[in-house]
Amino acid sequence: MNKYSITLCIGLMLSIQALIADVRLPQIFANGMVLQRNQPIAVWGWADPGEQVKVGLNTQQQETTANADGTWKLTLSAEEAGGPFQLVVSGKNTLTLSDVLIGEVWICSGQSNMQWTVANSDRAEQEIAGANYPQIRQVEIPRKTSGVPLDDVEEPLEWKEANPQNVGNFTAVGYFYARELYKQLNVPIGLINTSWGGTIVETWISKEALEKDKSLKRAVHVFEQVPADTVRKNTDPNHYPTLLFNAMINPLIPYTIKGAIWYQGESNAGRAYEYRKSFPMMIKDWRKRWGLGDFPFYFVQLASFKAAGGISATGSTWAELREAQHMTLSLPHTGEAVTIDIGNTDDIHPRNKQDVGKRLAAIALHDSYGRDVVYSGPVYRKFEINGAQATISFDHVNGGLTTKGADKVVGFEIAGADKHFYPAEARIEGETIVVSSPTVTKPKAVRYAWADDPGKSNLFNEEGFPASPFRTDNWTPATKNAVYELKN
Repeated sequence: MNKYSITLCIGLMLSIQALIADVRLPQIFANGMVLQRNQPIAVWGWADPGEQVKVGLNTQQQETTANADGTWKLTLSAEEAGGPFQLVVSGKNTLTLSDVLIGEVWICSGQSNMQWTVANSDRAEQEIAGANYPQIRQVEIPRKTSGVPLDDVEEPLEWKEANPQNVGNFTAVGYFYARELYKQLNVPIGLINTSWGGTIVETWISKEALEKDKSLKRAVHVFEQVPADTVRKNTDPNHYPTLLFNAMINPLIPYTIKGAIWYQGESNAGRAYEYRKSFPMMIKDWRKRWGLGDFPFYFVQLASFKAAGGISATGSTWAELREAQHMTLSLPHTGEAVTIDIGNTDDIHPRNKQDVGKRLAAIALHDSYGRDVVYSGPVYRKFEINGAQATISFDHVNGGLTTKGADKVVGFEIAGADKHFYPAEARIEGETIVVSSPTVTKPKAVRYAWADDPGKSNLFNEEGFPASPFRTDNWTPATKNAVYELKN
């Protein structure tokens, strides 16, 4: 080896050592970021083993020592909404992040209807031109897959303000949600957009959570037999389980958040019955890993869409998926935005994301912020059979029941013991619906909006929220035996 080569090697070694010595933050910590108000703020990163690390924000300063593996973490005291501030992190080097706001931070996740941008939504030009909300900011997580949990994303991230230059690329549901919250709360709103179109729920769940279920763990065990290099080269998020949890959720933990909004399920409709366990499994998995208790988790029920044209007579996978979503409300601090009235028969991506955001925001204002607002349409409570008629009672009537688009109530079906459903005549009586059919003299069950595309169903409360689809029977669903499988 010549003298030049030796000098070059020494220089490279010193450069590597200098790089290792630098205190480093995860990429989500960047200029213009929003930190969560009124909760202890997690800050973490990497440094030399044993290195002293100091973190300053506003008037406070904390310090810690890097662990033997070079990781460090500390927790700043809770701050009230405000800013802009600087976040200063120092060790052998100093990092200074500017224009840092304190407000409400929300994860925005799911598949294409969450990924869907403002630029592709209704009245896009008007919405973009009118976006003047410098305290609403989004950071978008790169769409990557990984076979193992990542501790950070690879490339630098950028928090962007909601202005005409940026907002067209914001998640539309997230932006319209944030805009409603901002108008009511008048505090900064941060959106972490981690979404990927067409994805199944199993790719968003950790391996450890999936392994706890006796059927889902079979797919994990097959996945573990796949060569690491094969997984590494894979770019399909649905090809294996847990890929997006590893690459697009784990790197965000434990960034302090208020909660999450979620729009997904279309890709799981064929296994809707299984979604009854996989969806709440994911919510509980995220909550456990973030360590913030039962943080708010609000989701969008599937909109109306022709899909496979499923109805009660043939079986509707989309109706069964909506039922599975609705059942998830048994978890604390969850909420459901019903959207069957604002879907599009011919387009799985309805453009009206404004009303979706507003309905999610109403849930948050009630559940997260204690506001006395209406946040739900009529929800089935019970039914009684009186001769040839069935009477349906609801919660969340809120001012009374009404219809939209037609004088008569549309969307109810009724069946006898033969389990054959027929369109029902339905009328509003006070806070109940009375249904009947001349074909069914001894009714056993009633369904409402039970179809892939129930867009003509028109029961609302006076506050303008649509009734959630439901069935009174417990007859075997069409998707009962469909399970998640991974073939080697």
